[in-house]
Amino acid sequence: MCYHNVLTRKATTVRLPEDLAETAEIVARARGVSVNQVILDAIQAEVDRVRQDEEFMGLLHTLVERDKEILDRLAE
Repeated sequence: MCYHNVLTRKATTVRLPEDLAETAEIVARARGVSVNQVILDAIQAEVDRVRQDEEFMGLLHTLVERDKEILDRLAE
């Protein structure tokens, strides 16, 4: 189980289709963890995956540079 950053967690609401929610509950019970942990693990896996995706990282870099340019213009 992963309990790092417990004090710095942000609450959010996730609306799942009923069948996915039921599946998440089954997975959680089988693993002996909470549904919250199943969701955290799934999000972390996706973040890890996109960090390895060169195309995604290129798009992200472009977005960050564009946002930086906009913020620089606003600061003038």
